[in-house]
Amino acid sequence: MTTSIEGRIAEELGVRERQVKAAVELLDGGSTVPFIARYRKEATEMLDDAQLRALEERLRYLRELEERRTSVLESVRAQGKLDAELEARIRAADSKARLEDIYLPFKPKRRTKAQIAREAGLEPLADGLLADPSVEPQAAAAAFVDPEKGVADAAAALEGARAVLTERIGEDADLIGELRERMWSRGRLTAKVREGKEEAGAKFADYFDFSEGFTELPSHRVLAAFRGEKEEVLDLVLDPGEPDAPGSGPTPYESSIAHRFGIADRGRPGDKWLADTVRWAWRTRVLVHLGIDLRLRLRQAAEDDAVRVFAANLRDLLLAAPAGTRATMGLDPGFRTGVKVAVVDATGKVAATETVYPHVPQQKWDASLATLARLAREHDVELIAIGNGTASRETDKLAADLIAREPGLKLTKVMVSEAGASVYSASAFASQELPELDVSLRGAVSIARRLQDPLAELVKIDPKSIGVGQYQHDLSEVKLSRSLDAVVEDCVNGVGVDVNTASAPLLSRVSGIGSGLAENIVAHRDANGPFRSRKALKEVSRLGPKAYEQCAGFLRIRDGEDPLDASSVHPEAYPVVRRMTAAAGTDTLIGNTAVLRKLRPEEFTDASFGLPTVTDILKELEKPGRDPRPAFRTAAFKEGVEKIGDLTPGMLLEGVVTNVAAFGAFVDVGVHQDGLVHVSAMSKNFVKDPRDVVKPGDIVRVKVLDVDVPRKRISLTLRLDDEITPSGEDGGGSRGARRSAQPVRQGGGREGDRDRRQGDRDGKQGDRNGRQGGGRGGSSGGGRGGRGGGRDAAPANGAMADALRRAGLAGPEGRGR
Repeated sequence: MTTSIEGRIAEELGVRERQVKAAVELLDGGSTVPFIARYRKEATEMLDDAQLRALEERLRYLRELEERRTSVLESVRAQGKLDAELEARIRAADSKARLEDIYLPFKPKRRTKAQIAREAGLEPLADGLLADPSVEPQAAAAAFVDPEKGVADAAAALEGARAVLTERIGEDADLIGELRERMWSRGRLTAKVREGKEEAGAKFADYFDFSEGFTELPSHRVLAAFRGEKEEVLDLVLDPGEPDAPGSGPTPYESSIAHRFGIADRGRPGDKWLADTVRWAWRTRVLVHLGIDLRLRLRQAAEDDAVRVFAANLRDLLLAAPAGTRATMGLDPGFRTGVKVAVVDATGKVAATETVYPHVPQQKWDASLATLARLAREHDVELIAIGNGTASRETDKLAADLIAREPGLKLTKVMVSEAGASVYSASAFASQELPELDVSLRGAVSIARRLQDPLAELVKIDPKSIGVGQYQHDLSEVKLSRSLDAVVEDCVNGVGVDVNTASAPLLSRVSGIGSGLAENIVAHRDANGPFRSRKALKEVSRLGPKAYEQCAGFLRIRDGEDPLDASSVHPEAYPVVRRMTAAAGTDTLIGNTAVLRKLRPEEFTDASFGLPTVTDILKELEKPGRDPRPAFRTAAFKEGVEKIGDLTPGMLLEGVVTNVAAFGAFVDVGVHQDGLVHVSAMSKNFVKDPRDVVKPGDIVRVKVLDVDVPRKRISLTLRLDDEITPSGEDGGGSRGARRSAQPVRQGGGREGDRDRRQGDRDGKQGDRNGRQGGGRGGSSGGGRGGRGGGRDAAPANGAMADALRRAGLAGPEGRGR
């Protein structure tokens, strides 16, 4: 009995089939994941957003599989070759790969050597030799010589028979499936540098003589190797991983094929010919086919992991602590063209703009300080947001000088990722939003607003241009976009949106609202003034009952006609709150914790609203409209430590995590140069994913392991009791510091040795790849000049390239203003 799609998903997710069926019904009915997760908990029996996203993705895959299965059945049936056994096998195929293996013998194809041999009547010869190896092949083949059919002699007949058996072996679905899994578990990816490419391909030096098992390869190494091959620096080979037998004996793979077809060397006349046929089939057909399959499998697994990392980093960036409604000065650093300055008020409205020239070649330092001080006084500025691109270190020093000279202003400076700022500046929306400003000044506005509310500002930019991923230009566009769009949707709806202040791009990410409807909401707001109630949303053109159901609970109306409109309580549940108010005997239920905690949720359930929803309502009424993001705080950098030369091994510092990669995390400790905490120095326990320990924006305590001033490299550790190994003892540099840390983390034995070697390779690859990082390029041409390699650098671009460069792991910036 074939398991239904819902049943299969339920088994994979470890939930009940009825939960999956309810979720599928809601998704098919037009409900979004955020809406289902928040407001239909009873229907799905508490499936959370992560489970629903996994369910949605798996549902898409399995439905595509069913569509392909139907197509395959129709094709085989049309050929008149579909019998009950074959149909059962096709219907039992549980993956696209398995389905294609079964379909391969029936897939329409151009005339093959095997097909030509069959047309020449040579299939009986192949069958006869396979069935009775005691027959002498040459003698048997002589009977099939027919020049009119293209079989000139016995050798040609045997070649045709071999082609028939080779195709039969290559199209045996069960055999191919078995060999594929064996090669996956035992095979290795090997890389060699192409002759004469050593210098041009220096960034791939770690792969010039490289070999690692398929199952041990992390995603960033797979993508790096494939990129090296694409750039014609590396030659890659997918090695089956099992050595040939001594002498001329068969390989283990060839032995499996021989066993499958009953072929064995018993000294009979036909045994050698059959063994040679097996060897030929393995090397020319099966190995090639498996190589293509496993190459695709490696890429897909690496892409999935890279997309996951990108999505996780994007989520952290979007949900970073907002500074809130505080007047902010945005500084977009630059040398020749100056530092662009934009002051925005507490609501994000542009209050003033300027351009100052503190750096080379103008070097108007004092004049720039005077201008910044004047703007800060005039507009009651509290925060200074500094973009982290070219000239950021020098501009940060300018801000520090301003704070030191003007203590009465009580300013706080914060470094802000500016990845994608140029994409926003040149976008149609920026032209509509800030028509009076030059493109160069719009970036400074965006930087200031990012500090006030990262989520509200970053949704204006294509997620791929935010630049917190690895190898994003090597990833599937559809897969990446779908994943990142889901992250943005979840973040926006998790926080909630003020419908009277939100931009159209922010509104378009709300459940049930697309870009067209978002524009209509803004147009209605502009024409009729602020919305006074959620009910008024129904007056917006094209906002029908379904869209209202999906979006109403996520839209906030402050100081409106109904206090509940400022909360996440859905309008459909307002009657429940009215019953609670009546039971409590007070009109001030919202925020009244003492009264709310006396109410028993089960007393307010009914046919429409179960205990989960009622419990959520009570929690929301305690703190209506609460922001789930963390409180805003900045790292307290150590006084007297202002440049890399001030650092010494063993020093304890506080810093902020600027980015997380597969090999570790970058931390800003206030010296204009990010340090690297390698994954091996994050915990005493094994760390598979650095994000399990830290996330971008986290404030952390670190110890300096090693400082390389000439190369501007800082090695840090989160393990504050790590002993410091002088760099000279093991060759110097940050890698020495990392190696000294690893035995504690990884443990002993062969596994520990392997993990330590892998850690060293990751660190070296991160260093080397970072040096190729170039400017702060994003995708879609989104970097501001990073022409020197931001787009093609491995593993970073955008904010990752910034982090690598600021950590001293990237080459000279190639950005032009």
